[in-house]
Amino acid sequence: MSASRPSPGANLMIDGSRLWDSLMEMAKIGPGVAGGNNRQTLTDEDAQGRALFRTWCEAAGLTMGLDTMGTMFARREGTDPDALPVYVGSHLDTQPTGGKYDGVLGVLGGLEVIRTLNDMDIRTKHPIVVTNFANEEGARFAPAMLASGVFAGLHDKDWAYARRDADGLTYGDELARIGWAGDEVTGARKMHAYFELHIEQGPILETEGRDIGVVTGVQGLAWIEVTITGKESHTGPTPMAMRRNAGLAMARIIDLVDEVAWIHAPDASGAVGAMAISPNSRNVIPGRAVFTIDLRSPDLTTLSDMERQVQEGAGAICRDMGLEVSFEKIGGFDPVTFDADCVAAVRRAAERLELSHMDLISGAGHDAAWINRVAPAAMIMCPCVDGLSHNEAEEITPEWAAAGTNVLFHAVVETAQIQE
Repeated sequence: MSASRPSPGANLMIDGSRLWDSLMEMAKIGPGVAGGNNRQTLTDEDAQGRALFRTWCEAAGLTMGLDTMGTMFARREGTDPDALPVYVGSHLDTQPTGGKYDGVLGVLGGLEVIRTLNDMDIRTKHPIVVTNFANEEGARFAPAMLASGVFAGLHDKDWAYARRDADGLTYGDELARIGWAGDEVTGARKMHAYFELHIEQGPILETEGRDIGVVTGVQGLAWIEVTITGKESHTGPTPMAMRRNAGLAMARIIDLVDEVAWIHAPDASGAVGAMAISPNSRNVIPGRAVFTIDLRSPDLTTLSDMERQVQEGAGAICRDMGLEVSFEKIGGFDPVTFDADCVAAVRRAAERLELSHMDLISGAGHDAAWINRVAPAAMIMCPCVDGLSHNEAEEITPEWAAAGTNVLFHAVVETAQIQE
């Protein structure tokens, strides 16, 4: 990649109204109960969203590819049949109580790049492929970024197919059920570059009054599932000194996770999300607790130290209470540094468009983190109101969406090289 390739003029802009209308139309599929979306991966709603996206892609003259993990690839041909494609995209699946923009902006922003090129009759040397990666969220089938993880060689396809949801249904069976299992070998595609537009999911850009986040990397993440085994007993007759309360140990470990995160703040974080106690009855002392710990840091040494402190501390808490405890790392990745040339293309695009911008480290994981292992990659972020995401109240403005997509357009088209 080189900074000397032909660049789109600063006057070239996407159609912000068309982009916004597409976002609102997609949001009608899998509506949530409070204004957001519940379009979890491999559900009937996911299938409907995929079908709508395919219809739009076909109308834009794109050819659709589909791999064995269910990831969609909509291709616009370039003028050089031997040039590797520039990929752009994100995901259409949501959290159970998700917003209308997380992931979706990146996919439909990529489609808007194509629509704008069609409007202006601009051809590029490199093909451009708009991508909808399957199961980015990991809400139904853990871990997150599952399909892009298989694409990048981190996971085996058969292992991914065997992932089960809360009802015991497997990824492979559900992918076949909704009719979106492709024949293309996952990971067989080669990329010239990959760009992903996303809402920030944090408050920094809005607080700083910046239009664009130039994402230089992604902080590392560790998901640890903890299982504590004690003894169920009646809350009334059982003396306090004779209790083996798994729920109480979980509460103390939650506090420990918060303490460890604060020790490493401000560039690290930690929390407990999913929690389940058994038998979950009002007059029975919990005999079993299962919960997940989420630890994050942009520094690998710090992340590793947090994992060690949490596991050692949790082990000590359980030993002191006469409880058994086990740990399983169910997801995670090391901190990611994005490709310098791709990042520079994003920065040049923001400067060309005279948009205020700043460098960011993404606090959340994204498909780009995995794709960066097999191709040059970078991300663009736009603000979101109050930094709120993974929530039905998630909100952005049409102006933020358009600004982020304009930067995406310029970075992608510069990289794909306009043909005069």
